[in-house]
Amino acid sequence: MQRGMARTTGSHSQTTGPRVRAVAEHLFAKHGFAAVSMRQIAAEVGVQAGALYNYTPDKQTLLFSLMHDHMVELIAAWDATATMSTPTASVAAFTRFHIAYHLARRDAVFIAYMELRNLSPENFAVIEGLRKAYEQRLEQIIRDGVAQGVFVVADTRIATLAIIGMLTEVTTWFRDGGRLDVDGVADLYVAMVGRVLGIGEDRRSVS
Repeated sequence: MQRGMARTTGSHSQTTGPRVRAVAEHLFAKHGFAAVSMRQIAAEVGVQAGALYNYTPDKQTLLFSLMHDHMVELIAAWDATATMSTPTASVAAFTRFHIAYHLARRDAVFIAYMELRNLSPENFAVIEGLRKAYEQRLEQIIRDGVAQGVFVVADTRIATLAIIGMLTEVTTWFRDGGRLDVDGVADLYVAMVGRVLGIGEDRRSVS
């Protein structure tokens, strides 16, 4: 009997595992991590609660896995997109990338920002490291722009956090079928980011 169960688990693992993650992501985003039980996830997936432990040892590990994979995939996607270019073109590309990527993954984005408080200290440190690694990619673009005299920024770190926060906020209000599509919103944000970075301003205006 145990051998039969093992074969069943194995035969469905390639579909059930991703299903567990997808359901958990949706429920965490909809109800909050603390309000969702493993039994609730199992019921939505359509398996016995005990079967979930074939795919994750506990709910904390499941949350960490979702957040970790989101950040790793985000960084990899940007690194695959980024090209050697001028700072102005690079920051525009980053703006468009960030908006489009995050709008396509709203549940993952919500969890990545709102559920940090529910991570264990060890898991939080890992996710925070990945967040900083992503932020550093934008900050390097800004530093290059300042060094070349095309950006006017008093503090590159603060400018980086302000821009990422502004771009991520789009996921909270954008609706498909609205007045602007994704490209239209990105066009506006490229211009706003340009103003944050002082493109066209006199460097002497920043002390």
